[in-house]
Amino acid sequence: MKRAPTLKPAEQKKLLDTLQARFEKHPRRHTGLDWSSVQKRLEVSPDKLWSLNEMERTGGEPDVVGRDAKGQQVFMDCSAESPSGRRSLCYDREALAARKEAKPKDSAVGMAADMGIELLTEDEYRELQEFGPFDTKTSSWLSTASDIRTLGGAIFGDYRYGHVFVYHNGAQSYYAARGFRASLKV
Repeated sequence: MKRAPTLKPAEQKKLLDTLQARFEKHPRRHTGLDWSSVQKRLEVSPDKLWSLNEMERTGGEPDVVGRDAKGQQVFMDCSAESPSGRRSLCYDREALAARKEAKPKDSAVGMAADMGIELLTEDEYRELQEFGPFDTKTSSWLSTASDIRTLGGAIFGDYRYGHVFVYHNGAQSYYAARGFRASLKV
């Protein structure tokens, strides 16, 4: 059985300091939550800390945006634009395998799985935009329903003209200005 990756103590402290500073800078994102409760959950979840570090390392600027129905704290990528270290990716590994030439380095779904995070759904993306705007110059792949994916498509979102737009594209496509946003529940 493969052991989950973990951070060294110095890396963990650096990440927690970064997350705390972001938490304190953006209180509107997490009303009703206090940093000490967030930190306690993180400290007992080394695998989640590793995933959050991967979100941070790739430019996602993760922050707590609330709780889910089970009471878990929800982190989402809150970088102004689609995370810079997660762009130029097709949608999933099936789309990546289907490309005959000019293959991107990875896929959004595959990279997210490797990082232990999940692509935002359309609903989550719209919820995130309540704290935004996000993706005013970029776009982000979103979790796509199987009926759309079966037909070769995938969806992505952006924010233009004061509105959130969700579009479709071939899952094999990739662009320098399109990455993916993700969430992690702790």
